[in-house]
Amino acid sequence: MAAALPEITAILREVLRDNSCEVAATTRFEDLPGWDSMDLVAVVVEAECRFNVQFELVEIDRLTTVGDLLRMITAKQAHFAA
Repeated sequence: MAAALPEITAILREVLRDNSCEVAATTRFEDLPGWDSMDLVAVVVEAECRFNVQFELVEIDRLTTVGDLLRMITAKQAHFAA
């Protein structure tokens, strides 16, 4: 899970257009400066592309923190690797 954090940080920096953005697994998306629902869509789409996973709408609705996203990516990758 921790291995994906730098990549998620890079995605968030791109989406928010803020190269100084630093996040941790506990970071709540809604606490990021300038964050809105369209940013979540952009982050999810980019994560799907970079990590070769796909999220269901119900999963996206449950994303509250960076850690939530990291756990979902890890679980999906493990499922497809099995």
